[in-house]
Amino acid sequence: MNMERMDQTILVVDDDPHIRQLLVFALAKAGYQTREAENGAIALEMVASDSPDLMILDITMPTMDGLEVCRRVRAQSNLPILFLSSRDDEIDRIVGIELGGDDYVVKPFSPREVVARVGGILRRVASPSLPSHPVTSTHSSAVGSAGPILRHGDARLDSDNWSAYWLDRQVPVTATEFTLLRTLMQAPTRVFSRDQLIDRLHGPGFAVSDRTIDSHVRNVRRKFAEVGCPNIIETRPAIGYAIGSCSRAAS
Repeated sequence: MNMERMDQTILVVDDDPHIRQLLVFALAKAGYQTREAENGAIALEMVASDSPDLMILDITMPTMDGLEVCRRVRAQSNLPILFLSSRDDEIDRIVGIELGGDDYVVKPFSPREVVARVGGILRRVASPSLPSHPVTSTHSSAVGSAGPILRHGDARLDSDNWSAYWLDRQVPVTATEFTLLRTLMQAPTRVFSRDQLIDRLHGPGFAVSDRTIDSHVRNVRRKFAEVGCPNIIETRPAIGYAIGSCSRAAS
């Protein structure tokens, strides 16, 4: 695992040098390459020049805060982003996720937890393998492709390059949003509770708010609605979520 991680670079963005040092030490010990940025402007330059595999991004920084950095990054790429915040504020949490963050950790944090969450996000990006439960969705392997292309209605997911499409239009999704869609699409007759989705997205044992799942769902719905798909995910009241009809006409 450490040999695999040596090829993965994490950009740590925080105006507090002590926090950067703490995270860089923990990540390096886990086998990752690291880069540091003390503010948002430098972070954007390093994203463009160094092409990191993931960015750990503090929300509350002077001049350009982490939310603005995320907005600018998301306009250009789907780089995985793990937010850090000094406030355990639900609004702050939801705003961060809705802007395109993949996960969220509140200060003070355990460096081990941050490393674990980094690993979880990167595993989702690097391993498009199917879950252990039976796959009931209609899917087919693309010619010359090592991974399956999942299709449901007019939507499809390409696990080789972590891309989502509706008809012929690509829909920009984050790693977490892709995993959410893939989980639902692989079991189109199943309704997943929020807790089940949390386990699929973050792994058992992580303390993630139900509202975070709701926020990811809103993100996916908004992005697909913008390209003309009004029914990508269905809400089943008091139960959870299921894949929608993904059709051109409202269901």
